[in-house]
Amino acid sequence: MYKVMLVDDDYPVLELLSEVVDWEARGLVLCGKHENGALAWEHAQDEPPDILVTDIGMPKMDGLELASRMKGLNPSVRIAILSCHSEFQYVQQAMRLNVEDYLLKDQLNPDDLILLLDKFKAGLDGERQMRQEQIQMKHLVNETRGLRKEKTFRNFIQQPLISPGQWQREIGSYGLLGAGEHCLPVIGYIENYGVIKNRFDSDQTLHFALSNVMEEICGTFPLHTVHIGYSNRQSLLMFGYKPGIKTNVHDQVNDSLRSIQHTLAKVLKIRMAFLTGLGCGSLESLKQMLSGLTSSEEQRFYLSEGEIAKWRPDVTQSKGLFEFYDQAGAEIREALIAKDEAKIVAIAGRWEALIREARYPSEEVRDWVLKLLIDLRLKLHALLYTSSTSSAESLHKEIVHFDSQRGLFQWLKAHLQSYVAVREEGTPMSKRREVTEAYKFVSLNIGRRITLEEVSAQLHMNPSYFSRFFKKETGQTFIEYVTCKKIERAKELLDQTNHSVNEICEMLGYDNQSYFIKTFKTQVGATPTEYRG
Repeated sequence: MYKVMLVDDDYPVLELLSEVVDWEARGLVLCGKHENGALAWEHAQDEPPDILVTDIGMPKMDGLELASRMKGLNPSVRIAILSCHSEFQYVQQAMRLNVEDYLLKDQLNPDDLILLLDKFKAGLDGERQMRQEQIQMKHLVNETRGLRKEKTFRNFIQQPLISPGQWQREIGSYGLLGAGEHCLPVIGYIENYGVIKNRFDSDQTLHFALSNVMEEICGTFPLHTVHIGYSNRQSLLMFGYKPGIKTNVHDQVNDSLRSIQHTLAKVLKIRMAFLTGLGCGSLESLKQMLSGLTSSEEQRFYLSEGEIAKWRPDVTQSKGLFEFYDQAGAEIREALIAKDEAKIVAIAGRWEALIREARYPSEEVRDWVLKLLIDLRLKLHALLYTSSTSSAESLHKEIVHFDSQRGLFQWLKAHLQSYVAVREEGTPMSKRREVTEAYKFVSLNIGRRITLEEVSAQLHMNPSYFSRFFKKETGQTFIEYVTCKKIERAKELLDQTNHSVNEICEMLGYDNQSYFIKTFKTQVGATPTEYRG
């Protein structure tokens, strides 16, 4: 819809013009009717029109001055002068202002105005389409350039350095490793990748959005900075500098990384952790450093959320975590049987701290956590009312997303808490298997966004039919039930943990914190902050 503003000190004319046009049918909306140019200009500051139809002779500000100001505010605005004046000097002034048409009131036919508005709209449509095509072309060019850069650095890291001269030109084309220059590489990791990617349509959309923001931020840094989207969850940053500068390079890099963290959290609601490498003065040392950074899975696994740490070669880690497996399983199983959620969280937290201190290999930790959950489901099968086969399959699929110990143990705690929730709900109370399965699905996935289509697909039912069926059996819609359970969980987290409202919002799969707060207040009668007191 394009916005139209009418301005004339003759009120009957304003009323006539506003009533003879079916604005909505023409893809237009009347955003204002004003009796002088000053009022119109004041309104335009908040809501600039796309089309302006104005008289010339008006008090406080005439139509020509208004037209001039409107062009300055919005160069693409379409303007028609509607006046009793037919003198040449007025027409001449209007033409100098690039006014599109000049209509005389005493000769005006409403159909002429409608035809003029249609012409204006067609012109605006053409400009809009051209801008969209230009934006798409720019995105395509940027995306192609970005993909080429990513391929260049990926090949540089992974392939033998057979032609140093060619690689020197390739790397130099990005402003790196020029004469007398060094490069300090950094690798960044997206935190909570499994949650973040669900907010975007695809990995490609997330990758493109992140790259766009990164490119814009990097252009503001004092050091020449190049961003490379190395993988879906990893970014490389190359900081170019000349050795011997008075300012500490590592301090400048760390300041830049904190700026990136702040901007990404604000714009995309993405958090990143970083490993900073060592300064490199040659292709060989840069290649070696990048290889070390991109293969630092073990050091990344134990990074705290948002941590900026210095890279170090991975030290040899001793295995032996499974020596404590039976002890951990017995402790958690006992707390589950007692339905003591606080104790379960405390036990999981204690084991998380012990594992972090010992620094067991990440693959061993994943296997340990996965076996723990699968065994608990098998041993408590009768209590949890779950299918052990499907559960094991889903756990295998989910665990591959975690490249950090923190994320892995958040996932473990969420599953353990869901086990308690399944038991406390009294899931088997429903006589209909489909309702029971829906209850279980919600309990086991309370930490992410749940849709009607998703659960109905799990039950092999048509979404519309399942919606009616669930409402008939339970007395509430499926979405109402999910919302209720999420808010119950939010209250527990507010009561029992020190997580911020924003963290709880993300832990429950809400993309928008304002929506979460509004939903919470509707259900509870107070905001999360007020509830926590």
